Amino acid sequence: MFTRVANFCRKVLSREESIAIEALAQPQMTVIPREQHAISRKDISENALKVLYRLNKAGYDAYLVGGGVRDLLLGKKPKDFDVTTSATPDQVRKLFRNCRLVGRRFRLAHVMFGPEIIEVATFRGHHDEQQTDRSISQRGQNGMLLRDNIFGSIEEDAQRRDFTINSLYYSVADFTVRDYVGGMRDLQEGVIRLIGNPETRYREDPVRMLRAVRFAAKLGMRISEETAEPIPRLATLINDVPPARLFEESLKLLQAGYGYDTCRLLREYGLFQPLFPTITRYFTEKGDSPMERIIEQVLKNTDNRIHNDMRVNPAFLFAAMFWYPLLEDAQRITQEGGLAYYDAFALAMNDVLDEACRSLAIPKRITALIRDIWQLQLRMSRRQGKRAWKLMEHPKFRAAYDLLALRAEAENNSELQRLVKWWGEFQVSAPPAQKDMLDDLGEEPTERRRHRRPRKRTPRREGSA
Repeated sequence: MFTRVANFCRKVLSREESIAIEALAQPQMTVIPREQHAISRKDISENALKVLYRLNKAGYDAYLVGGGVRDLLLGKKPKDFDVTTSATPDQVRKLFRNCRLVGRRFRLAHVMFGPEIIEVATFRGHHDEQQTDRSISQRGQNGMLLRDNIFGSIEEDAQRRDFTINSLYYSVADFTVRDYVGGMRDLQEGVIRLIGNPETRYREDPVRMLRAVRFAAKLGMRISEETAEPIPRLATLINDVPPARLFEESLKLLQAGYGYDTCRLLREYGLFQPLFPTITRYFTEKGDSPMERIIEQVLKNTDNRIHNDMRVNPAFLFAAMFWYPLLEDAQRITQEGGLAYYDAFALAMNDVLDEACRSLAIPKRITALIRDIWQLQLRMSRRQGKRAWKLMEHPKFRAAYDLLALRAEAENNSELQRLVKWWGEFQVSAPPAQKDMLDDLGEEPTERRRHRRPRKRTPRREGSA
């Protein structure tokens, strides 16, 4: 209730009065002593502890913060550990020889311990509307923060974070958890809640809408009403985010082990379209088209592989997701241009990937693999002669076979199912059995068979050997 009053008053009162009322609306800081929380230092990375201890020894305040604290409180194993401190990035760099400063939008210090990187951020401060130094703070016309290097206190830092459950601070000095925004309560109740005015915070960084959905799917929580309400209205702001950043976010969304649930929430809140406009055009009202079935299955398979500590490849995921838009485009080009299907298919690959890369800057190393997987789909139906053995030597054969199996299941196509069964048996058979399987296929159709021209005989000269 206090938050609603603050939002209303912000519109009609002076800036100073609004800040005062907003301060009243915020929860008071709570200190949770060691005996009342589940965080233990033995569950924290030794390297993160080294960073915290050295910062404290140098006279700076330093806390573990963000997803690491959240996951420890939930009894989960954190993927990484982030530190926030009163030290500036330059001061952090002077303390650690193994440190580099990164980022223009947010200036951060990365302290490197071999493959592990401990990210250290300075306490963020509130933005002053009169700020003129564009190297420190800069906004776009739509309200997006282009630079955010204003430093402040831990209290201000707590208000500048995105969600309450990510704004919990663990101290190695006294082993307490500090809660400035009611994050512990939301964590216990399973609520994803944005700190501050949701519309303002989404405009500052539209990726927060994607993060809200990702955390809800990953943690099995619900998004609070006031946090969810603006998302469908502001979903198009995702188009203002650099495609390279959206590609990285897409991997977090779909390849973190909760891709299927995340995809469902993305569609519910209108966030799937700005990420994958090509795919969205082919969604059906009932959600049961072959394309939608293959997306559902590939995401479930990806989730299972991740939960079983198996490797996943974004090239295969994207190859499956964009397969049916590729077929539609190839068919259109064939009909409109009168080209042979193979040529139309090649042009369609270019069109589909070009459009996908306008939204997500998919690296060339991945688009090259996607093309290989797609082209092998056409070649896998042609098995005569030595082609089957050559296909199996291709480095992306297994991925292509898996896509073929997904297609057969999504389409319930008996011909594709027979092809999948044949390749499945061929892969595990001994060479003599493989030869028998190829012999059983018979000769290639006449129009595909390559005939050699008879060799022209040269008359033998008299007296030649």
